[in-house]
Amino acid sequence: MGAVLLTGYGHYPSYFKEALDKLHINLHVFRVGTYKDAIEPFTRKNMSTASREHTSEWIHALWAVYTSRVETQRELPADAINDYVNNMGRKLADHHGDTAELTVAAGLVDKLSTRPQMLARLQQLAGVSDEGGYRSIDTDRYLSHMRRAEALQVEASASKVGLIVAKGMILDGEQPAGSVGGDSLSELFKQVRKNDQIKALVLRIDSPGGSAFASEVIRQQVALTKQSGIPVVVSMGSVAASGGYWIAMGADQVWASSTTITGSIGVFGIIPTFEDSLAALGVHSDGVGTTELADFYQLNRPMSPQAKQVIQSGVNHVYDRFLTLVAEARNQSTDQIHAVAQGRVWTGEKALELGLVDKLGNFQQAIAAAAEAAGLETYEVEKIQRPLGFGEQLMQELANGKVAGVLVSALPNTWLPSGLISNFYGLSKKLERLINFNDPRGLYLNCFECMDQ
Repeated sequence: MGAVLLTGYGHYPSYFKEALDKLHINLHVFRVGTYKDAIEPFTRKNMSTASREHTSEWIHALWAVYTSRVETQRELPADAINDYVNNMGRKLADHHGDTAELTVAAGLVDKLSTRPQMLARLQQLAGVSDEGGYRSIDTDRYLSHMRRAEALQVEASASKVGLIVAKGMILDGEQPAGSVGGDSLSELFKQVRKNDQIKALVLRIDSPGGSAFASEVIRQQVALTKQSGIPVVVSMGSVAASGGYWIAMGADQVWASSTTITGSIGVFGIIPTFEDSLAALGVHSDGVGTTELADFYQLNRPMSPQAKQVIQSGVNHVYDRFLTLVAEARNQSTDQIHAVAQGRVWTGEKALELGLVDKLGNFQQAIAAAAEAAGLETYEVEKIQRPLGFGEQLMQELANGKVAGVLVSALPNTWLPSGLISNFYGLSKKLERLINFNDPRGLYLNCFECMDQ
């Protein structure tokens, strides 16, 4: 009764311009970069030509990596996966709709079996457990034993490689886990510099960006740590784009995986005003001010031409600053960086080719590189994190435990297909991003399409 359903990669954003127009919300957008399409969902009702061009490039590059790896591991001919996906209807008809039989014929699985047959095979391989199953160990116990074994190999006084994780959207100020706070993450770097045992640092970035101000605050701390004599190696996760790429520019080395989404070197500002929405309800704004910018932050009033000029100038300046930072860090000219910037997204493999990263490798290889840079032969890895308060620990336990599952199961919409539920929450998350933006100047280094990956 099984199936291997491969569908390929797709990126189909929802566009809200007509909805915003119907609500009489005026969205003022300021950006630099032909390919900085983070704001398109709010300004268009379809994908622009530039967005379609560069999105098609990186999404096909990721799919090419996936298909080639599967074909290599399964010893399939080149393009076998594309043939399987693009002709699935015809192939299924040839097998009378039997999806399981098709997976064997296509070479995607080795054998069809029932659960009892699979259990018998596992018992043959690993032995029979006391409960009548097969002998096994769960992941948590395995990792616990591995950590103890590693700890025995490292002296208590051994040097350490610090690990800081920057995961989530970059926001200004103090932020809880799940987001990257400019101030809260900066405190972690200060902890590193005060710890004499930490000889090297790995910054793991998995972020589509966010606040330009917060990104610069973090980058300064990365640079200060490097200047203090502690080698800093960036390890990019699935996404390290826009602001996520900005903070990486303070490091000694930048590592990415071949499928990392990075780049998106561009800037935008986005400010909604609601004067038309309120007017439709019979609410109007009037008054006096001492200057032409006295109503600069009054969202119930139209934005003046001078206010627009102020924000666009800020966007232009931050983009120039972005180009300069990257050019200096990557030993290239600003013209060279501009040619691959303008908000364009790249895979890690292409980023290496363009000189935007130093090496391709996984997290463990980045750890080893940091240790080597510090001249360490023996070391342990220590994750740097701020102590959680009692309330935060309680919420974390609730989030990781069964309580969350019980709450979700009690929702009245659980009869809906999971695909529809995920799409609904996906739409709501896009709108929530507008609410979460808190940059003090309203300027952002963010890659919306990266947030969806």
